[in-house]
Amino acid sequence: MIRVLIADDEALVRTGLRMILEAAGDLEVAGEAADGAEAVAAVRSLRPDVVLMDVRMPGMNGVAALKAINREPDPPKVVMLTTFDLDEYVHGALRARAAGFLLKGSGPRELVAAVRAVADGTAILTPAVTRRLVDARAERRPAAARAARDRLARLTARERDVVNGVSRGLANAEIARELAMTETTVKAHVSRSLAKLGLANRVQIALLVRDAED
Repeated sequence: MIRVLIADDEALVRTGLRMILEAAGDLEVAGEAADGAEAVAAVRSLRPDVVLMDVRMPGMNGVAALKAINREPDPPKVVMLTTFDLDEYVHGALRARAAGFLLKGSGPRELVAAVRAVADGTAILTPAVTRRLVDARAERRPAAARAARDRLARLTARERDVVNGVSRGLANAEIARELAMTETTVKAHVSRSLAKLGLANRVQIALLVRDAED
């Protein structure tokens, strides 16, 4: 069973998420939190595998809670729930190493798949999320573009092919089909690329590739 903590200040949202998760069969809701401080406390006491956390909550917001959670020993994977209407929160969560982002209003199937993916060590990056993130970075300086290209130059040609697929929001299986390689090989390329680039997840890869294109 994958144990999930739900953190959202709206009780109806928490109830809806609980119903969806518990209907999956392999997911268990370990607890709920109504704000960031409660979420941090719940992580310490309940030790969930995954946290679904609203970005915008009263008191300690989701980004501040994410930072506190990631300072804990063996922290859970944190997926931020967002409408993407607050860019400063989104990019703050990126810097704080969120495992991924899920748009509020996502369907039950996408929600369950996201929780399973991050529990398995895969960061969430869908084409819709990719587009909204990279479009938000409208102002980039030439120096930043050069720095991004220099970082990407550390990769092998095959790693760069895989990274380009990641930047387009493709899943490992889709990249594998496109590049005629196994999904295991793609996963290995992604892991090596993250290490070489000093990045935490696929979302950050997408942003770096987008910066390099300017």
